[in-house]
Amino acid sequence: METVNKASNLAHEAIDKATNTTNQVADKLIEKSDELNNLAHGAIDKATNTTYQVADKLVEKGDELNNLAHGAVNKATHATNQAADRLIEKGDQLRNVEQRLMQECSVYIRKNPMTSVGIAIGAGFLLSRLLNNR
Repeated sequence: METVNKASNLAHEAIDKATNTTNQVADKLIEKSDELNNLAHGAIDKATNTTYQVADKLVEKGDELNNLAHGAVNKATHATNQAADRLIEKGDQLRNVEQRLMQECSVYIRKNPMTSVGIAIGAGFLLSRLLNNR
């Protein structure tokens, strides 16, 4: 029976050693798995932060471009408004000159009716000659 007890003890020792070794290997695998998990999370966090930084810079550049575009549109609008104001002003000046010339011509014709008729006949004659030669 002693042999059986020795064999049983040896078997128990072998099983204990195998169990301990298996537990140690399992613990190391779990430890390495945790390390890999932490590394993966660190890499994901870095990639996420980099993505956010790039997105922030893109938004910032987009805002800068938007501001530049608005500035250009504002300058173009201002220049167009100035040009329109000048055109309106020049148009008013031309209308005033036209009215003044019409008044002066009317006054001259009333003061010098015969001379005005002579000038009109002469101008008509010259215009008819110029237009008929073509």
